[in-house]
Amino acid sequence: MINFSQLAEKYQTPLYVYDFNQITSQFEALKEAFKARKSILAYAVKSNSNLSVVKHLGELGAGADCVSIGEVRRALLAGIPKYKIIFSGVGKQDHEIKEALQSDILFINLESEAELGRVEMIAAQLDIKARISIRVNPNIDPKTHPYISTGLHGNKFGVELNAAKRMYLKAKNSPNLDPVGIHFHIGSQLTELEPIREAAEIVADLVRTLQAVDIELKFFDIGGGLGVTYDDEVTIDPKEYAQAILGTLTGLDMTIMCEPGRFITANAGHFLTRVMYEKQNDEKRFVIVDGAMNDLLRPSLYSAFHRIEAVDNDGEKSPADIVGPVCESGDFFAKERLLPHFEHNDLIVVHSAGAYGFGMGSNYNTRGRAAEVAIEDGKDRLIRRRESFEDLIALEKEFIG
Repeated sequence: MINFSQLAEKYQTPLYVYDFNQITSQFEALKEAFKARKSILAYAVKSNSNLSVVKHLGELGAGADCVSIGEVRRALLAGIPKYKIIFSGVGKQDHEIKEALQSDILFINLESEAELGRVEMIAAQLDIKARISIRVNPNIDPKTHPYISTGLHGNKFGVELNAAKRMYLKAKNSPNLDPVGIHFHIGSQLTELEPIREAAEIVADLVRTLQAVDIELKFFDIGGGLGVTYDDEVTIDPKEYAQAILGTLTGLDMTIMCEPGRFITANAGHFLTRVMYEKQNDEKRFVIVDGAMNDLLRPSLYSAFHRIEAVDNDGEKSPADIVGPVCESGDFFAKERLLPHFEHNDLIVVHSAGAYGFGMGSNYNTRGRAAEVAIEDGKDRLIRRRESFEDLIALEKEFIG
């Protein structure tokens, strides 16, 4: 059990706490599920990009799925081998493409015919052959929140099947492109197996079509997106997930690439915040805390549910909104949640905050971002200090005259 009160006293609040033992357990469960095949688990850095988190996963054998050159740099700095790093994302700038190629990472995932042209041109300028993969959009409804759906033609990600075929043929005939993989990712927080299986089947069939024209791909990148339990979701068992994917690959000798993010870190993370006041407006009860939407945006952004628990408070419960001090009506962590009465400085923990929590934070209202702490084998350590006012103005101060 994590002693949240002790950590809040030692490191103050707001505070992110990550259980590294749980991160290990989640990674090992997925690794075990795919042990029957050659595979690389390329951790989706965007879910939690703290260097200590990335380094810990690298030591477990993880690669890295990156969606900016900054994330590629983070992965390399954290010790992820370059041959386990892939670079994805819809809008890569020329300088990012150039640096990724010069870094000699495993491959770049391409998301459009226009992007293929840019990569080919930059590779020619560098006089190298760029290893590439193409993200296929299989037009499968992932049955998830529309903001995190990525596999339909109405989403901005990937290319449809005919465009993918054209791109592979062009790459095959280019002296500066080496098509080594194929990629799909239909969405995040996936809790139904059938859409994943359908997407894998469509993409595996495309691989067989490409083989008929002598395009032999080495990597079958299934993306990530495995859902976790925030409330009462029934999630997908990793072994069933792996079997559904592998069942579509009959006759194909390819290395599986999997890009877990949320599955690895979400439930290993907790956000601690202290109560400042309670406030009653007629029949409406508000609990005002020192954390805010700039610290944890998911509830404000798409009404995401997080389990919220009072620490060391078992009093009688009544409905309340948990809100922060940011000057926006959208600054809340929960609405109409049954919670006990709080006194000043009482502690609240927001669970399942290890993915898309700190990384989506900001300095809105000139608020410094929270500190981050790791817990491993019962020992705590600071892995990112709390931001100060001086940190916030460091890039501006010299220009005020």
